[in-house]
Amino acid sequence: MKNFIRSLLPEPLLQAYHFVLAYSGAVLYGFPSRKLTVIAITGTKGKSSTVELVAEILRASGIKVASASTIRFCVGDEKKDNLYKMTMPGRFFLQKFLRSAVNAGCTHAVVEMTSEGALQYRHKGVALDALIFTNLQPEHLERHGGFEAYAAAKLSLAKHLEESPKRPRIIAANTDDTYGQKFLDAKVEMRAPFSLKDAEPYTADDKGARFVWRGVLFSVPLPGIFNLYNCLAALALGEALGLKTVDMKRALEHMPVIPGRAESIKSGQPFAVVVDYAHTPDSLRALFETYKNKNIVCVFGATGGGRDAWKRVEMGKVVDECCGSAIITDDSPYDEDPQKIAEAVSVGFTKHTPLIILDRRMAIAAALKGAKEGDAVLICGMGTDPYIMGARGKKEPWSDANVAREELAKLGYT
Repeated sequence: MKNFIRSLLPEPLLQAYHFVLAYSGAVLYGFPSRKLTVIAITGTKGKSSTVELVAEILRASGIKVASASTIRFCVGDEKKDNLYKMTMPGRFFLQKFLRSAVNAGCTHAVVEMTSEGALQYRHKGVALDALIFTNLQPEHLERHGGFEAYAAAKLSLAKHLEESPKRPRIIAANTDDTYGQKFLDAKVEMRAPFSLKDAEPYTADDKGARFVWRGVLFSVPLPGIFNLYNCLAALALGEALGLKTVDMKRALEHMPVIPGRAESIKSGQPFAVVVDYAHTPDSLRALFETYKNKNIVCVFGATGGGRDAWKRVEMGKVVDECCGSAIITDDSPYDEDPQKIAEAVSVGFTKHTPLIILDRRMAIAAALKGAKEGDAVLICGMGTDPYIMGARGKKEPWSDANVAREELAKLGYT
């Protein structure tokens, strides 16, 4: 019904509605961002992980921090899972969250910001101190009307930083990405570029990342080059804020598991089981590269219904190229026929014949049952998503990590 009503409204009127709603929330909650150091994080991949990393280095520096991401909402020591299936929930949520951070005595807030949130002006009324740009890859193209429009929505957040009354304003950006310099061109007081060159010499594999930054050796228990980039983003921002390297090193080297982001599930089984949010061709390839020393068994969702249909065949191609075997399963089909989504993904396979098991629990169980010693079962696409969304608004409560543990227990692993 909500989408139907929106479809009847002219776009200018709809945009005005979002704009007024955002500022109304700021007024209602007394512009809480003015009383906090607010760090926003945007990009296609790595946003949630970078939120976690930045929050952790702030805590290690003796700072009381709040954070909001796709994964969870934290205010001081209190943590709540994000059950909204939205990174930036509407209806004044962000302003209310920032007010709760102020009331709890937090001095810093780290907030994930998305292109969809930018389109709906959910960042308006939030005075930023800093913005981190991670990377830009094709995603949400149907929603935005093309890649350039998607990029423009991300870049609008850099413009928002320019408009902030805070001083000094900081922009941190990945210069290995084509769009990194565009973010660094923002008219602000401090620029903090980061690149893999800053980490040389480095290694990054399924065990973690080891690198040298500013002459200091880091050994971080987060797998993959993608997590090395996330660490560099956090370090660049921390350096700009004046945090001590020794505190940041301690935080990163004792970093707890990030839920749903290359999350290792350990129940005593003789093969690796990993839950990850990877749901684009690029993110799948990056994950597979991390586990290339193992035979990969991939369980992956068919990218969700009603959006980004272009990437279904491409995801199939990447899985076919990099994995030993694959099972295509449900990943929130919404009102689309899940069988047709899965069949569209399977078109990308030429070397292997994937199994199609739409029931996600059965798919995970089949992969685990068939796994051999030394294999890596990679369960992709959902991460920490709390529901599988079906037709007519049906929601099935879900957790890839919990289901994996339950199915391992059935096999005798505890």
